[in-house]
Amino acid sequence: MTIIRRMAVLLAAGALLLGGCGGDRSAGRAGDGGAGGRRLSIATGNTTGVYYVLGGALADQIGRNIPGYQATAEATGASVENIQRVVRGDSDIAFTLADSAADAVTGRGAFPSPQPIRAIARLYDNYTQVVATVESGVKTLADLKGKRVSTGSPNSGTEVIALRLLMVAGLDPEEDVVLQSLGLPESVQAIKDGDLDALVWSGGLPTPGVTDLMTSLKGEVTLIPLDDAPAPLRDRYGQAYAAGTIPKDVYSTPADVATITVPNLLVVNEGMDPALAGDLARLLLEHRAELERVHPAARSVTRESAPQTGPVPLHGGARKYYG
Repeated sequence: MTIIRRMAVLLAAGALLLGGCGGDRSAGRAGDGGAGGRRLSIATGNTTGVYYVLGGALADQIGRNIPGYQATAEATGASVENIQRVVRGDSDIAFTLADSAADAVTGRGAFPSPQPIRAIARLYDNYTQVVATVESGVKTLADLKGKRVSTGSPNSGTEVIALRLLMVAGLDPEEDVVLQSLGLPESVQAIKDGDLDALVWSGGLPTPGVTDLMTSLKGEVTLIPLDDAPAPLRDRYGQAYAAGTIPKDVYSTPADVATITVPNLLVVNEGMDPALAGDLARLLLEHRAELERVHPAARSVTRESAPQTGPVPLHGGARKYYG
């Protein structure tokens, strides 16, 4: 699918959202969950990504610590799709990248008008990980010209970042690379099978799928440094992008690798019951240790950082909890 056609699909999908943007959608959608209470749906991401791992842990903690509620983590295409699901009422809680969420609240990119989402908390930072085969000869973003590149699942935050990275590197995504829109598990397998030269992934550290690839093909794949990407990304697309580093011990690389980071947010529909929104914020902080045991990314959730969700407004219930 060309970029133009893909954006047309995204815009059409966004337009469909507008008829269902009001009210407490989580209350209208969620079932009573039987004896266990009302059931909430958590939109996460690929099954080998951090969203899915943390989403499962969050679902478990909701069932244990918020009376009257049970939750289920759902595998999805991630950020853009997750926002659409929350707006439609198909999901109650969603993980999303801050740049996609900023597009949603301002009505740009995949979202033709401002969307009714609110933040519960800032979570951890995503690190953009560009993995290429050594055989491909790719050492910089510009070297991706003519290569087979996975830009992530359709409607994902990874896709948004990947396409923007290609453009700031001076590449036309339609003309200069062979794009494949694959989720992380499919991208990893395609590299193993010799069907891809590189993949772009935005996720926490470590991401299980990338760990698998870097371990099973040790010496045959490499992380591409993104030293020159942060400044042009900020200039063109906003302040969500910052310079970061993937430490060498994360994937046993010879040295640290320069990259870009983007914060992750936990978001809900603006119509969510304020008491529930406050309970979710409380759970993230008071049960952080339990979440951290499932994945170390949860360590980044602190009382100081959690309310820093701009430009996405905090839900009133979460804001009341943070004081």
